[in-house]
Amino acid sequence: MAVQIGDKAIDFTLRSHKGEEVQLSAHLDENILLLFFPFAFTGVCTTELCMTRDNLAFYNNVHSKVFGISVDSQFTLAKFAEVNNLNFPLLSDFNKTVSKQYGSLYESFIGYYDGVSKRSAFVIDKSGVVRYAEVLESAGDLPNFEAINKVLQDLN
Repeated sequence: MAVQIGDKAIDFTLRSHKGEEVQLSAHLDENILLLFFPFAFTGVCTTELCMTRDNLAFYNNVHSKVFGISVDSQFTLAKFAEVNNLNFPLLSDFNKTVSKQYGSLYESFIGYYDGVSKRSAFVIDKSGVVRYAEVLESAGDLPNFEAINKVLQDLN
């Protein structure tokens, strides 16, 4: 079952593209935007994460930390971050546990990949409560960043 608005966020620890362990609960001094995405180096994923990169000043101004999460390996994510000058942590959910816990995992993706993160967005406030949740069935769609940004502004 997917994480819903009003739920306590499920804590996790994942390895970042820089090789560091990142625990969600260790970052609750700020609001958090989790962006699950299917695959590094694909068109819509690159667009989404580069848009996020270009808007990072907004997220900083509303006291929010951004994390991208996919089932790609730490090493793939490191290259993806480097090529696209991404300025926020990308987390590898290679074992697919967090994507599954958040209800953000395709059983089968485009007919032949099993266990790929669904494009999803979650806003978590400083008390660890989910204030926005969007899980998209179509990987070609982008999250509603206008709604996400409004929630983040309202939390301040």
